[in-house]
Amino acid sequence: MTIRPESSAPTQVGRYALLTRLGEGGMGIVHLAQGPDGQRVALKVLRPQVVGDQEARHRLAREVGSLTRVRSPWVAEMLDADPWAEVPYVVTRYVPGLSLHGHVAAEGPIAGRDLLWLAGCLAEGLAAVHGAGVLHRDVKPGNVLMEGRTPILIDFGLARVADDIRLTQTGWLLGTPGYLAPEILYGDEATPAADVHAWAATVAYAASGRAPYGRGPAMAVMDRTRRGQHDLTGIESPLAEVLAAALDPEPLERPLLEELLAWLRPLSTRPELPPVPPPSARVPPSPVVDDVTLPLALAGQGSGPVAPGPVTPPTVPDPAAPGTRALPTEVGPPTSLPPMPAPPLQSVPPLPPLPPPPAAAMTRMEEQFDQEWDPEHPFAPQPRPPLAERIRRWVAVGLGAVALGAGFAAAPWVATAVVVLAVWLLRAGSLATSAVADRRTVRGAKWYDGLRWLTTSPWHLIRGVTGTVVLVTWSAGLGVAAGLLGYALQLDVPTTLLACGATLGLALWSGPGSTRFRLPISRVLDPLARRPVPWLLACAVLLAVAGGLGALAAGNGVSWTPWSSGPFGL
Repeated sequence: MTIRPESSAPTQVGRYALLTRLGEGGMGIVHLAQGPDGQRVALKVLRPQVVGDQEARHRLAREVGSLTRVRSPWVAEMLDADPWAEVPYVVTRYVPGLSLHGHVAAEGPIAGRDLLWLAGCLAEGLAAVHGAGVLHRDVKPGNVLMEGRTPILIDFGLARVADDIRLTQTGWLLGTPGYLAPEILYGDEATPAADVHAWAATVAYAASGRAPYGRGPAMAVMDRTRRGQHDLTGIESPLAEVLAAALDPEPLERPLLEELLAWLRPLSTRPELPPVPPPSARVPPSPVVDDVTLPLALAGQGSGPVAPGPVTPPTVPDPAAPGTRALPTEVGPPTSLPPMPAPPLQSVPPLPPLPPPPAAAMTRMEEQFDQEWDPEHPFAPQPRPPLAERIRRWVAVGLGAVALGAGFAAAPWVATAVVVLAVWLLRAGSLATSAVADRRTVRGAKWYDGLRWLTTSPWHLIRGVTGTVVLVTWSAGLGVAAGLLGYALQLDVPTTLLACGATLGLALWSGPGSTRFRLPISRVLDPLARRPVPWLLACAVLLAVAGGLGALAAGNGVSWTPWSSGPFGL
């Protein structure tokens, strides 16, 4: 790859001129680029850990031939690639629009015919990918782009390219908890059934606006995935029953992709299909996926690129055959459908404690999970605290700011040093705690987590310097502004310093980068604010501190220690 960073010319990657950066993910950085023919494309520069040596480049070169054969209106097909560039890259069709994740966040869940259209298009796109002899392996809302109301599947096949032995030995498994199939979490090889599971989880997210396996730490999400404890509340029948079958923890129990297409096509992408032929007229071929012949129940038999006009319907296993799930044949009341109940959560037998997952089953966090969650109700959105609790919290914060202002009125320089030191230590401690928590989400709690916190704290002390400087400088500016206002109103020095310190305290609580400073204090403040009695005791302590420092300033005057007088002759 040749890159020309001169300011007078656009950056070049191979034959493509980079126009702007579109995003970044686990596989690499995506740019909007322009080809030599003027066509705009999406160009992804792959990360070194994805193709870090010659063997991995050979793997990419082998895969490119298969990936470029995928042609479908519902897939952002690969147009070009250079596995042997200095930094390898792939070029795909450019799809303007939000990801499904961003679309649902901005406009809410998808419903009605639009939802069936989305489900059908995604299934058609997966069939085209499987028809080229590859698996997607990373179907999720972030890998679906919305072109109007039409979903376009991206990044197909690249997860297999990245599934290199050196990569998995580092403890990474490319994918996102909540969308990876249970067998992948156990370290098994991916099959078309894994893509079916990811398809169902993605459609469930589009229909409900929430991940089907809930929120919380990654280990909790993965455990619910292994147990099949999904939540499809609010999704209308019969689609809910279809998704429940596709989310079955056992791969052999999930519908084949062809079964899903046979049910979806008349309702979405191909309403003109003729009736499905009787079982006697169907001769299922032997599917081949990734150059390995698989059993029919596992293979998924990709249907290949989509062509316009009437198409012969896909082969569908006999519904009367043992072990086959019958899918609904029409949209209507549940009473008109063949029975297809999802197993209730309470019927799932308890699983024995799982051993620590192998390195290949460790997961790279591509999507951030909420830090606060209710383990008893993992699927429910976390409600805001009651109004009374929020008022108590802000009253306590205000009293703390008054106490800080009293400290400034008594000894400004000492108070300044205490504030800077406290902000620095709290930010560094928060960074170190978050680092340990992130590791726990991947490999669980360990007895040496406390030692890791201590040994990494010096590094986080260095990391915390920049944020401390920004937050303290911004807050000090507001404090000085309050002091100038007091000077203009001809207030005495202690009162002016009190206003400076109180304003500084409120600015520290809400200024840029204040989250790392605020979180450790909130861990103590929030439990106190939930109940009136502990809150009253905390407020009494703050008032006593503020009163004591105020009395000290009133009795002895302002102490400018370690100097004898203040600035500007104060």
